[in-house]
Amino acid sequence: MSIATVILNQGQVEIPKHIRDELHWESGHALILETTEAGILLRPQAVQKPLRLEALRGFLKQDAPPVPIDDLCAPVDASADWDAAEQRSR
Repeated sequence: MSIATVILNQGQVEIPKHIRDELHWESGHALILETTEAGILLRPQAVQKPLRLEALRGFLKQDAPPVPIDDLCAPVDASADWDAAEQRSR
């Protein structure tokens, strides 16, 4: 299908409503404009789908053995690190 249109003052090109409706393009829809040997190609920009939790499985793999839960839940003695940090900042 070929339809004539014009370039407006600020470089805007109007896409006729029936074409926008057919392609489900609304105001603010992101498009990619490519130049080709045949002319110009206008296509929708791919929308990134949000990550699902399953996609993150195995993301933080490590070679070391797992840390026991008791060690993870043990209280942290921050005073030793705090004192050392204060010493370095003086």
